[in-house]
Amino acid sequence: MLKGRHLIEPGDFSLEELDSIFALGDHMIEKQEDYLEVAKGKLLATLFYEPSTRTRFSFESAMLRLGGQIIGFDNPANSSVAKGETISDTLRVVSCYADIAVIRHPREGTAHLVSKAVPNMPIINAGDGGHEHPTQTLTDLMTIRHEKEDLNNLVIGVCGDLLFGRTIHSLVKTLNRYKNNRFIFISPRELKMPDQIKRQLRPGSFIETDNLDDAMHKVDILYMSRVQRERFVNEEEYLRLKDVYILTNKKMKNAKKDMIVMHPLPRVNEIATEVDADSRAVYFKQARYGMFVRMALISKLLGVD
Repeated sequence: MLKGRHLIEPGDFSLEELDSIFALGDHMIEKQEDYLEVAKGKLLATLFYEPSTRTRFSFESAMLRLGGQIIGFDNPANSSVAKGETISDTLRVVSCYADIAVIRHPREGTAHLVSKAVPNMPIINAGDGGHEHPTQTLTDLMTIRHEKEDLNNLVIGVCGDLLFGRTIHSLVKTLNRYKNNRFIFISPRELKMPDQIKRQLRPGSFIETDNLDDAMHKVDILYMSRVQRERFVNEEEYLRLKDVYILTNKKMKNAKKDMIVMHPLPRVNEIATEVDADSRAVYFKQARYGMFVRMALISKLLGVD
């Protein structure tokens, strides 16, 4: 059903197709030994034109745990782009060697562009500027499925950098496709959710505030995000906004007993380390779910599931 497909944004897959990935990921968690050689003889190309730790390691560990191998780079200076080669040409060459490719790039729309250049090899978008981050969304949805046991009828608070947060953009748009989910957008005025995202949501399904304390008791999920230094042109503006929200144990006292705290990582100061000991803090479990959901995705796109 998904063999040979690209994943550029979460909307590329139906909810039924997403559910099939999650179901496979669930089975991989339970029976990882059943999948140790399903990608034997297959190559994953990782092309990271932007720094990454979790996403790159997650994809690489996923492919290795499936029995496949990896080629690629994590610094464009180590590729022919330093000689002036276009990204499309790079991917055409890579498609001669690899069976599937993952690309992260600071420019919005890059993953879509290269997917048109190489229709014969599945392309996975690992983040393009402030646009989309679909595999983080798969990670987030799988986390919510495990921790809340449903993807419907939830109140989701998203807090921090909502203007540049590609992770948040992808997640909000996807959760909007499920039933009766509502959102509380928590951000300073300068980092509000873009209008183009809000226009895609159901009327009346969100409210906006700059007050985290007032939202704490209302949400089933609190999704924190860092203020992204790399997206700012003005350093003074970044320094003024970077610590505007800090989640602490004191704030957690006002939250529901079954609320969960999520974060795509890396965190800076927006979640105090004291919160890590709270059972409702699931962001490190979230990273582990990410590996399994990427294992499932790779298997589906290669047709080896």
